[in-house]
Amino acid sequence: MKTLGSFCRVLPLCLVLLAARAATAVAQSNEPERDEAGRQTLAGANERIARYRMGMLVVRVLDRRGRPVANARVNVEQTRHAFLFGSNIFRLDPRDTSPQQIAYRQRFAALFNYATLPFYWGAFERAEGRPDYARLEAMARWCAARGVTPKGHPLVWQEVYPRWAPNDPDVVVPLLRRRVNDLITRYRGLINVWDVINEANAAASFDNGVGRWVRRDGAAAVVRAALSWARAAGAGRDDETFVYNDYETGPRNVALLSELLARGSLPDVVGIQSHMHQGAWPLARVWETCETFARFGRPVHFTEVTVVSAEPRTSINYHGPPATDWPTTPAGEARQAEYVADLYTLLFSHPAVRAITWWDLSDEGAWLGAPAGLLRRDMTPKPAYERLLELVRRTWWTHASGQTGRAGDYQTRAFLGSYSITVVGASGRTRTVPAEVTRNGDGQNVVTVRL
Repeated sequence: MKTLGSFCRVLPLCLVLLAARAATAVAQSNEPERDEAGRQTLAGANERIARYRMGMLVVRVLDRRGRPVANARVNVEQTRHAFLFGSNIFRLDPRDTSPQQIAYRQRFAALFNYATLPFYWGAFERAEGRPDYARLEAMARWCAARGVTPKGHPLVWQEVYPRWAPNDPDVVVPLLRRRVNDLITRYRGLINVWDVINEANAAASFDNGVGRWVRRDGAAAVVRAALSWARAAGAGRDDETFVYNDYETGPRNVALLSELLARGSLPDVVGIQSHMHQGAWPLARVWETCETFARFGRPVHFTEVTVVSAEPRTSINYHGPPATDWPTTPAGEARQAEYVADLYTLLFSHPAVRAITWWDLSDEGAWLGAPAGLLRRDMTPKPAYERLLELVRRTWWTHASGQTGRAGDYQTRAFLGSYSITVVGASGRTRTVPAEVTRNGDGQNVVTVRL
């Protein structure tokens, strides 16, 4: 890691690093007060949501000659959020007609518009030269057909490393470059968001090709290389989004991103994991994490959110077999629901945060065997699922109707996203048009409908 002094030549980077160290010190010394501070921050969340996640929608109704139409009936129906509410979707099998799988798919599509798909190298390409293209394509197409944005995860990572892959960096780096190029180009137009590289800060402790590469060249150099391959494969397309994803929220990750910033090599998105198997983060810590990484000027995605519906465990073996004695409990489900509602409200209110991904949808097959799902093993919803559904599809969802005035306009505040607008004139003539609300705050989104 670079020392603080090496960053002081660039004042903004120095300030970012100092902020992260200060946040870490507070986290270690004053957790109860931080939680109360988080509650105070949450108190302003609804005002921030209205400011950052909503805009003014103006439906302007004209006749065929371009004259305003008064007293036309207007119905505004939201069809999709601009904000990405997601989950990993590793258990998806579009061909499976079992009741459990059907319920899994229905629950997913009812709540989410974003899905993380598994491209772990050692599982995706168990035998060299035989990648599992078809299965992942079927998963991505299932998502796309339902208005769910798929994301590939991850392209470069030191874990789930193929048994056949070499450990010599000079040999494995060209293979990784080929993998990055192959997947981005093969799935272009279907998958346009990628976790290009995962957890580079921790890679040096792994004795395989990626770990040795990081030990040799340093984490920042490896991240720069992987992002450069992705951008070359993306050929500068505006619809490609490349993420750096990490569970580190302290000085080490700040230092890595600061070095990338200094070299003009930041990812398109800063991905922050938040696995809370050992206890829910105080809300003040959540907010400070948002503030710390927002300073890099990139959108922030909370990529892997876990909140268990049982007692947290102080000791976790992250690389051992999954637990078999960690069931969900009614009391745990109630706590999970309360915290999840607060967490999502706080994150949705921060202007830098553009996506939240839950990890995993169901307790069935959940990472570490934890009761981490929004659904139980039998796919019945926990209270947390119902609370999120209420927030995402009702509280933060626009359904409005009214009549145009003499100027032919109907106005309403609307959440950013996609819409279907239906206008009915006095004669009964009806038009339905799609629309996008993209400008927040006081910005107007004008949609003209001609009857």
